[in-house]
Amino acid sequence: MTQAPSRDENPCRPRHYKPDPCSPAPLDGPVRESLDTSHTRLLITAALFCVGFAVIGLRLIEVGVFGGGDARFAHAPLATHPTPDRADIVDRNGVLLASTLETPSLFANPKQVLDAKDAARRLHKVLPDLDEAEVYDRLSSDKSFVWLKRHLTPREEDRVNRLGIPGLQFQMEGKRVYPKGSLTAHVVGYTDTDGKGLAGVERGLERDLRGRRAPLQLSIDTRLQYILRDETQKAISAFSAVGGMGLIMDVNTGEVLAMTSLPDFDPNQPGSTTEENTFDRVTLGDYEMGSVFKIFTVAMALDAHVTTMAGGYDATNPIHIGRFTIHDDHAQRRWLSVPEIFMYSSNIGAAKMAVDAGADRQRDYLGRLGLLTTPKFELRELAAPLVPSVWHEVNTMTIAFGHGMSVSPLQTATAVAAVVDGGVLHRATLLKQPEGDPVPGKRVLSPETSVEMRKLLRLVVERGTGKLANAPGYLVGGKTGTAEKVAGRHYERHALLSSFIGVFPINAPRYLVMISIDEPHGNKRSFGYATGGWVAAPAVRSTIERMASIVGIPPVDEDSPEIRRSLMVNLPTPQGRKLAAN
Repeated sequence: MTQAPSRDENPCRPRHYKPDPCSPAPLDGPVRESLDTSHTRLLITAALFCVGFAVIGLRLIEVGVFGGGDARFAHAPLATHPTPDRADIVDRNGVLLASTLETPSLFANPKQVLDAKDAARRLHKVLPDLDEAEVYDRLSSDKSFVWLKRHLTPREEDRVNRLGIPGLQFQMEGKRVYPKGSLTAHVVGYTDTDGKGLAGVERGLERDLRGRRAPLQLSIDTRLQYILRDETQKAISAFSAVGGMGLIMDVNTGEVLAMTSLPDFDPNQPGSTTEENTFDRVTLGDYEMGSVFKIFTVAMALDAHVTTMAGGYDATNPIHIGRFTIHDDHAQRRWLSVPEIFMYSSNIGAAKMAVDAGADRQRDYLGRLGLLTTPKFELRELAAPLVPSVWHEVNTMTIAFGHGMSVSPLQTATAVAAVVDGGVLHRATLLKQPEGDPVPGKRVLSPETSVEMRKLLRLVVERGTGKLANAPGYLVGGKTGTAEKVAGRHYERHALLSSFIGVFPINAPRYLVMISIDEPHGNKRSFGYATGGWVAAPAVRSTIERMASIVGIPPVDEDSPEIRRSLMVNLPTPQGRKLAAN
């Protein structure tokens, strides 16, 4: 019978094994359990100590660096100005026009700055745009939080970090950036340091941009915007003008495809520009538009059956009314038919036509076309029209050819688009409209009147004052306009606003192009003239020629029988004029 091993004998050991007398004796059960319990308690205690030290450490950081617990910290921008959630802005093709980037902003806790004077000196050295005295005042204040500079570049951030000044910290903030710079400055606008819109779409659609995830898509096409700005600037330079403006509109939808006001500015640095550069001439400028208004006078007279295309007026002599004299710049000194009044831009003929229509009817039609009220638009920079408080007969006459009433170029373009688009007024918009959806509109003229006006607009370009706007193959129709600018209570004879508004193709209108040049001076190429036909019409022609392929309009044979028939205007013969005059 085999003997069972004793308690201290391991059955797995070799029989020749002898325990080392220096080894500790094996622990029995109760002792081992006691040690295990003590070990667990020590681990728990150590963990609690670690958590406690972590809490204390975080609190020390909050108090020491951020000024936690100080009631004044509750008003610090760090706590009350989080990065705004602001949508990107893109053009109609998805090209980025505005976006928000995360950038570091430098702030300090003056209580942690050891030497305010030295810190100010060193900061000014790496950030030269900071005023050293102002930085010193901030760092030596008794506040817990002061801004030093917002939106640093990565290089500037690195330079400040290398200084190793205690008490300086960075806060990540959103900075609005504009990749296209001045190209779309007046349209897109800009924001302040805290991301609040101050101008353009940024201001006008502030609510739409905040909290929006999807990009805000505008109607603007940056390709057309570049062309329009370039041609407007060329005209300004060629005629030594003080400025200019331009607009391209889809007449069927009211979408503004391009809009420029020059001089302009860089929205990435709005603080470095002038008030003149930020002024939007297209929407905020009030101007007497000159003979462009004859479009509305003739349309009114035809639509109200005051006259017909076969009718006319005697323009032999100037009109004298009170202290005013109305004369023609391109005087024919004879009876003129309605098409000739429009073609030669006769002030006398337009004035007599308006008197026949009457002041009440004139106000009614101008109101229908949106020329008597401030337009509804996505921008806040909008001018209210300036109209006579009392509408005398002389007002009726002068307004007929664009004097005595001031409107914005945006209003003028919108009204002309209605005249050529079948007589339907569409509200101008900077937002891309869904393709295929019906566009809201209001009828202001009969379709028949619209057709007659298209013929007259084409006649101006073919044979009248707008010949230099003719872009072969694109059937341009349009109207010149030249107005002396008002200075106080009188007109500045040599301070002109010279405009041309063109539509193409005029037999089936799609696009309107308007360019106005502010205070141009005649040159050798224009034989000293600075009128709309010499100054703005060539710029419109070049714009149309450059944009046509982009918008998918191919050139056509202008002499084809079908096109000639659709735009034909019967002008009276010399014998017919004599009979009409008698």
